[in-house]
Amino acid sequence: MLTRKQLELLDFINRRLQAEGVPPSFDEMKDALDLRSKSGIHRLITALEERGFIRRLAHRARAIEIVKLPESLERKGFQPRVIDGDRPDAPPPPQSMPLTVDAVDVPLMGRIAAGVPIEAISEVSHNVAVPSQMLSGRGNHYALEVRGDSMIDAGINDGDVVVIRETATADDGDIVVALVEGHEATLKRIRRQGRSIALEAANPAYETRVLPSDQVKVQGRLVGLIRTY
Repeated sequence: MLTRKQLELLDFINRRLQAEGVPPSFDEMKDALDLRSKSGIHRLITALEERGFIRRLAHRARAIEIVKLPESLERKGFQPRVIDGDRPDAPPPPQSMPLTVDAVDVPLMGRIAAGVPIEAISEVSHNVAVPSQMLSGRGNHYALEVRGDSMIDAGINDGDVVVIRETATADDGDIVVALVEGHEATLKRIRRQGRSIALEAANPAYETRVLPSDQVKVQGRLVGLIRTY
């Protein structure tokens, strides 16, 4: 059973998509529900996802799939649609996975902070099975368990397992494992600013960290995500 605010948000997203074919922004959601901050919208979206009404798609900014509607909204008419985010260069959504897939064991190295950086990770916890489609075929891969909520607008939630391809280079805008000052590891979007490097969160509650380039080393690039319900 949904709360009044959860139902209002689901109805607002569905009506906007059906009427205009484009999603409301987080600011529009906040204003429509008369909330003071976007953090309340994040909590409502997380609650709707946990209850199976929506599904956030990995690697696409603010992309949400409406899975179902409660009976009170279904009477208004409902066709599942995908809410596209505001990134024109975002990759297409992943294709449905076949019932039988090839899996490859990769080492789970521990936890990575999507928030305040935590101590660097170097020890293997255990192996996890990863669909072979996630692996690039180049270089070594490893997995990390996410702790924190700073990347939720990129579809990466606390408790998710991210699959990383080992590399020391990345393009601007890539989500990477960054080693900060030789001992802290964090999962962030990377951008270069002259002789500095910006580590951007995907959550307005977190500020962008700008560091000298010699204090940041790329340890790998995000290539996949595994979520357990």
